[in-house]
Amino acid sequence: MENQESQISAILERNKRVEADKAWEVSWCRRITIAVLTYAIATLFLWLIASERFWLNAGVPALGYLLSTLSLPWVKQWWIRRNH
Repeated sequence: MENQESQISAILERNKRVEADKAWEVSWCRRITIAVLTYAIATLFLWLIASERFWLNAGVPALGYLLSTLSLPWVKQWWIRRNH
């Protein structure tokens, strides 16, 4: 009986970790952090190569990343209908 309880406890702890990881993966905190880091790195690179308006051009990859993280619910629904 005690072994089953410890197994259940281990499963519940694992589920908590998995839920926390999933929450982090879809969090806006993670998305914004990655976008800011992308912008900073792109700004630095473009500045080093003397690009004009480097601060503005660096926004392109950061914005592209943020757009790529959107779930696009209408595309998701279309895909689910076609594939399941």
